[in-house]
Amino acid sequence: MDYWKDKTILLTGGTGSFGHKFVEIMLAKYKPKAIRIFSRDELKQYEMDKKFDGNRYLRFFIGDVRDKERVERAMDGVDIVVHAAALKQVPSCEYNPFEAIKTNILGAQNVINAAIDHNVAKVMAISTDKAVNPVNLYGATKMCMEKLFIAANSYVGPKRKTKMSCVRYGNVVGSRGSVIPLFKKQSSTGTVTVTDKRMTRFWLTLKQGVEFVIRCIEEMHGGEIFVPKCPSTKIVDLADALAPGCKIKYTGIRPGEKIHECLLTEDESRHAVEFAKNFIITPEHSWWCRGNHKSGKKLPDGFRYTSDSNSHWLSGRELCAIIKE
Repeated sequence: MDYWKDKTILLTGGTGSFGHKFVEIMLAKYKPKAIRIFSRDELKQYEMDKKFDGNRYLRFFIGDVRDKERVERAMDGVDIVVHAAALKQVPSCEYNPFEAIKTNILGAQNVINAAIDHNVAKVMAISTDKAVNPVNLYGATKMCMEKLFIAANSYVGPKRKTKMSCVRYGNVVGSRGSVIPLFKKQSSTGTVTVTDKRMTRFWLTLKQGVEFVIRCIEEMHGGEIFVPKCPSTKIVDLADALAPGCKIKYTGIRPGEKIHECLLTEDESRHAVEFAKNFIITPEHSWWCRGNHKSGKKLPDGFRYTSDSNSHWLSGRELCAIIKE
């Protein structure tokens, strides 16, 4: 906990679900010097300020990661950046591809350049399982974002200290855009819609996601992709648990949707290591030093971490219990 004392944190996309939980946990347990909330929506910032009762440790910056000059100004005096800003809705990114690229790729480049220029100590970018073997534009932009943040470590000259890494995880219970509110809403109609009965997903709670990010920031050397070990759930089991007795209507796979998700590919596993609660994908670049990650266990040939081959499963009812919690 002492690591965060007197640190100034910049949180891009800070008014989202992740940002709210991150601020809640930071203020309760870690006591940083300041948290700068950087986002585009003044109403969401106003509501967040009210939620935290005008907490003196919070600073609200109106801005867009697309705007290089604004990102540069917000970065001044910052010790740690958590980059969560992104366009995240798959259909929206498919229909507005230029906008997705501006925010998710060019915006990431602006964050990287500003962090290096201001000698920020650590930058952690939030990624997704959609970035693995992407089949939609959202996933492709996140894959590019990961590549940018990993390679950017080689741009840091000898007089600067900036380290950059990524966290990659699956679906988040309680986040905006989750299928959970949809199933709850549909339950009153007597019919819930599922795209494919074979579909599986990784799940973790907002609290778990935030705490994982915090721990990884403390441990990172720069260049890693951190992957938590998450339980899987069958979507039909979740639908049955959230809407008991309702008819399930199968609508077919949507454009850009997968039946199963993958957090760690066979190719990545060749340069990844395993720990009790997570995997770390290490860079293949010659400039990278393994540091303390040498204690990780080498993965077997052909290893893949996918939502259908997972060894840890939650029933729909267990997931519902987590949701109620």
